[in-house]
Amino acid sequence: MSKVSPQTPRGGWYTFIEGVLRPLLMVITKRDWRGGEQLQRPGGVVLAMNHLSWFDPLVAAHFANDQGRPARFLAKAEVFKAPLIGRMLKSAGQIPVTRGSTEAVNSLHAAIKAVQAGECVCVYPEGTLTRDPNLWPMTAKSGAARIALTTGVPVIPAAQWGPQEVLAPYSKMPHLFPRKTMHVWAGEPVDLDDLRSQPITTATLREATERIMKAITDIMAEIRQEQPPAEPLDRRVALAKKKPGAS
Repeated sequence: MSKVSPQTPRGGWYTFIEGVLRPLLMVITKRDWRGGEQLQRPGGVVLAMNHLSWFDPLVAAHFANDQGRPARFLAKAEVFKAPLIGRMLKSAGQIPVTRGSTEAVNSLHAAIKAVQAGECVCVYPEGTLTRDPNLWPMTAKSGAARIALTTGVPVIPAAQWGPQEVLAPYSKMPHLFPRKTMHVWAGEPVDLDDLRSQPITTATLREATERIMKAITDIMAEIRQEQPPAEPLDRRVALAKKKPGAS
């Protein structure tokens, strides 16, 4: 594949937010970016990542921006209700998600529209911070798979490791110093070719989702140089034991 940097237009508010946050992140973190060339391709992409910490989106956006791909995230609708922040996020191309509601399908349609317009949409397939005690990825929801199978865009799997050292899961107290290294490694697009010609059913979505999460977990194992669990934690079981204040 010929690697190109699309340099997707950022928009005014996105440029402003990036201008404020990027210098800060350059000071408080070190970076280990690998596989960024996978995002340097024309057209829309789904960037599918594991979810460790509330600090994750800043790291993911930093990684994507460095590849010339502004990241469009699916974020909790509650965040958009804050008068100034909500306006900024919406104007910056971020996508509100009303979880547990029929309105969630509108978020999916917005994400589909974004990738069809050539955007990089960042999805956390688990839908929440991992509940695995060792922070391995859990089983996932089907949103990333549905976007990919509906549009035909590639799914770029990526794993991040390090954000949890800045902000531990469910914590509101950051630990900025000494500087932590943010590892973000991206892999080759997940092979979904045999599923794209099939009807989008529960079975095809499940298979595509499992492939996406396996690719993310394999990259995570490489970063950590550890063996992941033989079976990922079932997110439905984990969420039934939801922690106070968890998202």
